[in-house]
Amino acid sequence: MEGRVGAVDLAPQELRTLVAVADEGGFSAAAVPLGSTQSAVSHAVRGIERKLGVVLFERGRYGARPTPAGARAVAHARRVLRLLEVMVAETRGVGTGLGAGPGTDVVGGPLRIAAFRSAALHLLPPVLERLTAAHPAIEPTVRVVREVGPGTAGEVAEGRADLGIATIGTGSPIPPALVGDVLLEEPYALVHPAGHPAPRSLPLVDWAENCSSYTRAWWAAQDWIPAASVRAEDDGAVLSMVGSGFGMAIMPRLSLTGAPPSVEVTDLGAERPTRRVGYVTTPELAATAAVRALVRELRAGKK
Repeated sequence: MEGRVGAVDLAPQELRTLVAVADEGGFSAAAVPLGSTQSAVSHAVRGIERKLGVVLFERGRYGARPTPAGARAVAHARRVLRLLEVMVAETRGVGTGLGAGPGTDVVGGPLRIAAFRSAALHLLPPVLERLTAAHPAIEPTVRVVREVGPGTAGEVAEGRADLGIATIGTGSPIPPALVGDVLLEEPYALVHPAGHPAPRSLPLVDWAENCSSYTRAWWAAQDWIPAASVRAEDDGAVLSMVGSGFGMAIMPRLSLTGAPPSVEVTDLGAERPTRRVGYVTTPELAATAAVRALVRELRAGKK
């Protein structure tokens, strides 16, 4: 298809169709949540492609997969649909007598949060407790996302989350399309079986998310740290393995919250590596009442 320049009007239902096809992996499967038929969904997608002047899905026996342009369009569609939901929630909440500001508005509605495991377990609970106490109409949901590849920032950029708790640093900066800030800088420590006489002699237990470039550079300069010989699914599994005597690990503070008595934590000294943890959101959602309220509580927790 040849690209065309000019205004393009897409109805919300067309945006929902794009999202459904991407999420379900095909026109027939997308027809079910849309309450439509395969032929109607296929016709709708062809119409959207004509309007945009670009192929959005690769068709085949496997179903339909977004092209690079399609993936971008679906991400925008999710974000636009979310803003429409926010518009309804915020306009209905104006002047109803509760909430933030001068005491005239309700801050409420769904609030989708993506977080890596240790942040979901140890950072967010007190934050969400304060948030929902101040704004009972907010309905937060937290989805645990592995902080590898696009990670939590990718969930926000693709419109699947309103805010992500992310690792932020030179190796994983805030993506250009998002905004955010650092909330805390946590140190790494040596974790080993309690009472072990020579913990640095043990094999290294590691997991995929423990991979900031700064930390790896620090590790490479430590001649006592071997290559990982044991791999675990997440930091919780690492703690379990270390406690069972499989080896030692180098882990950030959040992951060590509530560590069992079977493990011992040893400080790595003044030159220890650190990990920056922060939040990311989209510029448009950063201005919404629920996200602003969550960010206030996140920042209050760092004081």
